[in-house]
Amino acid sequence: MKVNFEELLEKSEFLERISYKEKKRYRSLTPKEIKNLEKNGNFSSDWKKIKVCKNFKSSCIRNSCFLGEVFLGSFDGDTDVLPEFQHPAGIYNSTLKDAEIEDNVLIKNVSFLSGYIVRRSAVLMNLGTVIHNQNSTFGNGHSLLLAIETGGREVKTFAEIDLKLAVLIATKRELLKDYENFINKYLEKINKEKGVIDQNALLLNTPAIENSYIGVGAKVESASGIINSTILSNTEEKTEISYGAFVKNSIVQWGCEITTGGICVNSVLCEHSHCERHGKVTESLIGPNSGVAEGEVTSCLLGPFVGFHHQALLIAAYWPEGKGNVGYGANVGSNHTSKAPDQEIWCGEGTFFGLGVNIKFPADFSQSPYSIISTGVTTLPQKVSFPFSLINTPALSLPGVSPAFNEIIPGWVLSDNIYTIKRNEGKYKKRNRAKRTQFDFEVFRPEIVDLMIEARERLLQVKEIKDFYLEKDIPGIGKNYLLEENRKKGIESYSFYIKYYAACGLFKKVKEILQQEEKEKLKEILDLPSEGRWEHERKILKKEFQGKGIKEILESLKEMEEKIATDTQISKEKDDKRGSKIIPDYNSIHTLAENDSFVKETWERFSGIKKEIENIISILEF
Repeated sequence: MKVNFEELLEKSEFLERISYKEKKRYRSLTPKEIKNLEKNGNFSSDWKKIKVCKNFKSSCIRNSCFLGEVFLGSFDGDTDVLPEFQHPAGIYNSTLKDAEIEDNVLIKNVSFLSGYIVRRSAVLMNLGTVIHNQNSTFGNGHSLLLAIETGGREVKTFAEIDLKLAVLIATKRELLKDYENFINKYLEKINKEKGVIDQNALLLNTPAIENSYIGVGAKVESASGIINSTILSNTEEKTEISYGAFVKNSIVQWGCEITTGGICVNSVLCEHSHCERHGKVTESLIGPNSGVAEGEVTSCLLGPFVGFHHQALLIAAYWPEGKGNVGYGANVGSNHTSKAPDQEIWCGEGTFFGLGVNIKFPADFSQSPYSIISTGVTTLPQKVSFPFSLINTPALSLPGVSPAFNEIIPGWVLSDNIYTIKRNEGKYKKRNRAKRTQFDFEVFRPEIVDLMIEARERLLQVKEIKDFYLEKDIPGIGKNYLLEENRKKGIESYSFYIKYYAACGLFKKVKEILQQEEKEKLKEILDLPSEGRWEHERKILKKEFQGKGIKEILESLKEMEEKIATDTQISKEKDDKRGSKIIPDYNSIHTLAENDSFVKETWERFSGIKKEIENIISILEF
């Protein structure tokens, strides 16, 4: 895959903002202005080095010290960044050295500001040291140790890096030389002369800001510090670093939030991700719409929509598709062999790591999307290739099977927990705030259906029917055992949703043809080779619905949609039945399945599709 690195350089928002200089003519202070400044308690080691704009008013500068070359704009209005705190723009009780302050900035109670451009309408109050040293790269160019703590998949950072590019560089090392050249050019283009606090930024009650770029409209309030970092922000997607947060050697992109003691060191937070409640992110790239709270993420490439809201550990994980969850007490971090912490885990899309699990490395669940590793399970190093599976603690002691082996139930999430899958599709779509990254929210799409087809084939091809199977019997089981009854159940579950995927494709294609008023094309739709997704769906239809026509397949789809709606309600009702047996007032406090908004939505969807299918069938003539 080719990457247009030149285009990345040309379109870099960060490079443009860091290099922008307001065109303004400055002049020397008049003797009267110097006298007024000194009268207002100001001091300079050399007033000749202080330059001001044409409309400069000395009355807005009080009790401040100016060292080196300082350029001052006009201060003739109130700040509007803090509507509840109207204060005249100007400089009060602060020390500035070698700085450039644009129009209508408010700087108040800043101990020492040096080497910065503060752009128009920014507010800086109650700060310690705000210092920039020349040749800083603002956290760009740091080499992230992704997926392997000791190195091997390093990816150097730059302000606009995205998940897709990070995945590419981490896995396609033949691109590394071109990428290194790009990074070198990028770093060369950074204007390292001064740090920048961009327009409308709000900085309050923070002791240290060093060698950093603070973006347009960003909010920094009561943070511990921001060191050598780039904070991207804009008017619509304001980034916030607040309440004890600490950021160092990092890239924090648009709309992110690091708050309530969150720590981000040597990392990238992609657009609209967050770190809070003492969460710790180090040497990692966190994808859009993902968040870390309370737990620790180290040396991970984490995709979008990952929920990580409790004390847990995730180390050396390659999880580009994301959309999963890490439960309380999960230890996904046994990457140390006592020789070196050089092992890794590849997680599948939608993987759910349950409470208190222990995942030993190396591990590969990338071919098992939307699988659940149940509460308290300890897994051995292994590769598992069965989508939508449940890995649970062993319920049986089997002859010749290690007690360390767990039980695997292929397709269990499809047969017993479809509520979660169908709900997640809508949930992620509603929660998405990223503007620069495109996501495919559909679970049953070609690449995942292909994994189901492959998994089903392996379940079908057993050479000898047994009570239970191991990896030597069915490749992809990993360090687990599979009971015969669950092999059959897995085949049934995979088959149902493979057919469902293909039938949905036909339904969509038929509607498209009818809308184009080309009904004659329907006669050969199943037999005429095509391309793209429809061809993928068509081939499956021919195999799974042998000898059946459009009407029969659409009738089958109607029945499948009803079954899915029923299964969705049943999977939710399991919680109600269990809960009501244990908690006395469960039914009066909890929302029961029949009243659940998503269950209702599923039945409404079925009702709509049923009508559509019946209308289509009524106008077909064959």
